[in-house]
This record gives sequence, C-alpha cells and structure tokens, in this order.
Amino acid sequence: MAELLKVDNLSAGYGEAVVLQGVSFALDEGATLALLGRNGTGKTTLLNTLAGATRQHAGSISLAGNALHKLPSHQRAAAGIGWVPQERNIFKSLTVHENLTAVARPGKWTPDGVYAMFPRLAERKTNLGTQLSGGEQQMLAVGRALVLNPRLLLLDEPLEGLAPIIVDELLKAIRRITRDEGLSAIIVEQHPQAILAISDRAVVLDRGTVVHSGTARELRDDPALVDRLLGVAR
Repeated sequence: MAELLKVDNLSAGYGEAVVLQGVSFALDEGATLALLGRNGTGKTTLLNTLAGATRQHAGSISLAGNALHKLPSHQRAAAGIGWVPQERNIFKSLTVHENLTAVARPGKWTPDGVYAMFPRLAERKTNLGTQLSGGEQQMLAVGRALVLNPRLLLLDEPLEGLAPIIVDELLKAIRRITRDEGLSAIIVEQHPQAILAISDRAVVLDRGTVVHSGTARELRDDPALVDRLLGVAR
C-alpha cells in the first residue's frame, strides 16, 4: 500500500506550551491506526495538530505527499482531513439534514449514505442538533466528517460516555468505514481492545512522545504489554 500520512519530528502545543515532542510515524492508504496512551499524554493534541487547531513548533506533516503543516485548518479539510473532535462540534441550531448538506463535498459518501449507515439519523433528519441524544450527536459528527469525502478520518474518543448499545452501533459503523470502505483513519480511544480489534497499526504516546509503534495485532495478543504501556488490563 502507498503511504498516505507521514509525520516527522513533530513538536506542537498551545501557545508557547509544547505538548508533543519529536513525534514521528506513518500511515498507509486504507489503514487504520489506534492512537493510545494514558490521559494527558498528548493524543488529542496530536489529532488537533493534524487538523490544524494547535500551534506547531517544529517538524512536518504530509498527506499523499503534500505538505499539510503549512495549511490552515479549512484548507486541510479540503486536502482530505475529516475530523471528529471530542466536542463533536455539530451545528446545534441546524437540522440533521442541514448539518450534512451544509458541508457535503462530491464523492462516494452522501447524506443518503450516512442515513443508510445510521438509521437513527434518517428518522431524525428534521430534528435540530439540540434535540439529539449524545449518541445521535456522535453519529451526526461522524456522518458530517464522512460527507466531506476525506482521505483520512480523525476520530477523537468516539465511544466516550455513550450507552453500550450506541457503542456497538458506532463500532460496527467504524469497522464498515475502515474495513469495508477502506477509508484511512486514526482513532483515539480509552478502551484499547475495542479499537485494536479493528486497527492495523498502533502508536502509544507518553508525555507527548511516541513510546511504542507497531502492529495492532502485537498489542491485541500481548495484554501484559498493553498493561505496561497503558496501565490497563484486558
């Protein structure tokens, strides 16, 4: 597979505060990366930096060979970054359908395709964002990123705080998006086994640096290593 994303010696943070230091990794086209680490280790900052929402101090980011780190966030979206932040950031004063059509770009993912994947949203397409449950808002945030027809999807703790039935629905959807549809993705998640099961690669951060990089299978098959790196058991 061809290389899609390359991050080289990246340092970034907020204002003068440096959170990430010397971060380097790569991701192939069509692959999924589990981005893991304890709370406060820089995972969200890394996704925010890829999306253009932090201050970058050093290093480079390239997407399909194009320099991404020189672009503002809206141009990164146009270049192929689809971002679902922890806050979801849906337009709460717009309907479900308006949220999707307002940002849609030409491509395989359409609002109708999102409705087919998330029937709950189809049933609520005229509801305002404020009228959705937390799980439905998360589905909408994922759908809104998809209709941008990105080359790389960034998901920041997509399962956090959701009911188990919604977690199952979202995991199935993410598996379909990445495995069946072949969309590259980077997923931050506090429950490593759920995401490692649908990922190809894994990167573990600690104190803003990469302390482990390898296949997802390596971590899936070695709970002692997961425990040592993350301080959690299977």
